[in-house]
Amino acid sequence: MPRHGISGALVEFLVFGLKQAWACLFGGAMLGLIIATKFIWSDADNMLLSRYDFLFIAALVIQLGMLIFKLETIGEAKVILIFHVVGTIMEIFKTHAGSWVYPEHNLLRIGGVPLFSGFMYAAIGSYMARINRIFDIRLNRYPPFAATALLAVAIYVNFFAHHYLPDVRLALFAFTALLYWPTVMHYRVFRFRHRMPLLLAFLLVALFIWFAENIGTWSQAWLYPGQKAQWVPVSLSKLGSWYLLMIISVVLVTWVHPPRPLEDEAGADIRPRAGKVKVRKTS
Repeated sequence: MPRHGISGALVEFLVFGLKQAWACLFGGAMLGLIIATKFIWSDADNMLLSRYDFLFIAALVIQLGMLIFKLETIGEAKVILIFHVVGTIMEIFKTHAGSWVYPEHNLLRIGGVPLFSGFMYAAIGSYMARINRIFDIRLNRYPPFAATALLAVAIYVNFFAHHYLPDVRLALFAFTALLYWPTVMHYRVFRFRHRMPLLLAFLLVALFIWFAENIGTWSQAWLYPGQKAQWVPVSLSKLGSWYLLMIISVVLVTWVHPPRPLEDEAGADIRPRAGKVKVRKTS
């Protein structure tokens, strides 16, 4: 296959898309089910199982399947579960505060929150964990874990506190920029490593989550107050919310997979011998 020129760049681009789709396996499956159930449950009165309960059972089966087929490790599943719980707690609070609503009735719920909703957060955590391995991500000049953990806690607290106290998300954005500005992400697509500022990577991931949320609200899986009468695109302000919330997931993933600098790879002398790859550390 071509290595250079337009054809070589096209190969890298196509592999990048395939790897991204593979990393999004959990989230993509859930989004596909949300779209499909919008049409299948159009006459919900004749269905034996509610749409939300079906989505919960399906999400549980997908998660178990990913563990059985070793698409996720036990350590990653623990972190994903934590993010799932963190997201569900926030869902309970936010729906009670009227930030959004789940318009359909179902059995498996806590208050006004169907249990499947926590898997939307789990899907983000799954993507973050899988992309780290699939693209063999290395991070140069990554900030100390304690500082990132403090940022994650501040972000989470503000999601609750801003209902009663001034919203400090602008300060959180500034803290995020200050903390991650020096960090560069190096990732392998196919033949070559590429690099990108980590802040830009955060923005791109948040943008695609925002696209997915638009699909979710269009399918009426959940609705914001301004979408009850007629569907309209989700406000761009939610892009900032997803940007901040995603950082919590990133911090949790780095708890399981501590960031590795690119120098770790550069320090290895890799030489194929007799059909095997032998790694020798250089001094």
